[in-house]
Amino acid sequence: MSKVNVSAEHPFDKAIALAPIAATAQEHGREAARHWQGNTHPDYMNMVGPFGGLTAAQALHAVLEHPELLGEPISFTANFAAALAPGAFRAEARPVRTNRSIQHWQITLSQTNSDGVDSVALTATAVTAKRRQTWSAVDAVMPEVPRPEGIARVPLVKGFDWLQRYDMRACAGEVPTEWNGAEADSLTQLWMRDDPPRPLDFCSLTAMADAFYPRVWRRRALMTPVGTVSMTVYFHAGAADLATTATDYLLGQARAQSFFNGFFDQSAELWNESGQLLATTHQIVYFKE
Repeated sequence: MSKVNVSAEHPFDKAIALAPIAATAQEHGREAARHWQGNTHPDYMNMVGPFGGLTAAQALHAVLEHPELLGEPISFTANFAAALAPGAFRAEARPVRTNRSIQHWQITLSQTNSDGVDSVALTATAVTAKRRQTWSAVDAVMPEVPRPEGIARVPLVKGFDWLQRYDMRACAGEVPTEWNGAEADSLTQLWMRDDPPRPLDFCSLTAMADAFYPRVWRRRALMTPVGTVSMTVYFHAGAADLATTATDYLLGQARAQSFFNGFFDQSAELWNESGQLLATTHQIVYFKE
């Protein structure tokens, strides 16, 4: 396991921080809802608005901070309606159904514009559960790649501030060096971890599930405008497994299955250095010609 010093005030923890706020008069009747104020963070800005993985992590954090939380996340879906504007936003997390071992959630992130009108930026659902020990198996196979220590770090790209918060080391499928329209496969394999290193948890794992550059850029070598519309993360490990992973690198493998009439999908696997599959993810992404 990597031996590194972790900052007491990590940028990621500052970025996902939420402060409880009171519900409005119209919202008091919504049973079990909890309301939070969060803020965008300059370290995680993208070309247009914040890094989507960070926004998704903020939404999941609203669930994990809820006093009625049951168990741990097993799935999380974020639908990106609009990019958050720089500044404060409001998060609402509400358990809509709870049984003995499974809990279903609805989450909304919204902002008030200059005219005093609330605008929804993200809707999300999550499922948490109390897992019990059962027979388990993994059919997916971890790719065989070189160790991260022997791979150069991916150079930083201007206009993508959030990339500075991740140590990424590509094994295959790097960002094209020439935007010449030359087609290639859509596969990328890379090691990644927070920078500075930070112990892994569900929120940081969710953010890293969105850390792959758009597959259409790899497939066509054209930097077309893109935007994630919806992203789902399935968690295949518990909090104890993530704690064991600590500050080690994760190996991510991403590819697309189809590009069709302005949208493409993007799936990925995230493994720890010990070979445990921690999460799989799938998203649908808009692209413009």
